[in-house]
Amino acid sequence: MSNAVNNSDLVGKKVFFLHPTAVVQNRIIDELVKQEYEIYIARDKDTLRRVLRKYPDSIIFVDINEKLPEKEWEVWIRAVMEAPDTKEVSIGIITANDDENIKRKYLQNLKVKCGYTVLKFELDKAIKQIYDVLNTAGAKGRRKFLRATTNNEPNATLNLPLHGIYVKGQIKDISVVGLSCTIEGNPDFRKNALFNDIQVKLQSTLLKVEGIVFGSRMDGNQKIYVFIFSQRVDPEVRNKIRKFIQNNMQSKMDFELK
Repeated sequence: MSNAVNNSDLVGKKVFFLHPTAVVQNRIIDELVKQEYEIYIARDKDTLRRVLRKYPDSIIFVDINEKLPEKEWEVWIRAVMEAPDTKEVSIGIITANDDENIKRKYLQNLKVKCGYTVLKFELDKAIKQIYDVLNTAGAKGRRKFLRATTNNEPNATLNLPLHGIYVKGQIKDISVVGLSCTIEGNPDFRKNALFNDIQVKLQSTLLKVEGIVFGSRMDGNQKIYVFIFSQRVDPEVRNKIRKFIQNNMQSKMDFELK
């Protein structure tokens, strides 16, 4: 049993959408990302199948209208469900095809674990159905917020005011509730100190946040500081952080999906 399986109760599961349509991408995935699910888009069934071996407790939603005839999707889904290294993967169908015979085949014959969601006119109903599926499957585990690790990435930095000047920092990881970072000069901050003008740079986006020092620890010669964002941080700023986290995680997964 892989570590991924052991850890999923704690850190949650990866959720893949294979060949999502524009509507799925712009409405459904967007909603799920806002709710802190760990969502990835995949566009190649063969590379995805290889990655699923590494993350065998993943959830995958397949659109049986896209790219292949439905019969070929059936073959592929059966193969994933029956192979020893991917049989723990939970599969759901998400499609505009509301043919009752096809629906019955996937739900009763193949017994896909994550349902058959029909996308027609009532998108809110489809979104709720997917939420219910993900909650039942324990997709979030015990974690509440997604965190992007940005250790040595030059596109995740900060500046904060100290004694009349701005000092630079490198973000180590970030979520919508806070971040950890190193800061030039390893300054001493008291716990609960408030900084109301932290400039966070994520790729080309510059954001202003207010943060409270939660604590610090030594990592080799460097001090790692943890800041918790205050309640006064603009919701739109949190949305931009969430978007960065999603893009950051997707780009790392894209590397694995090559």
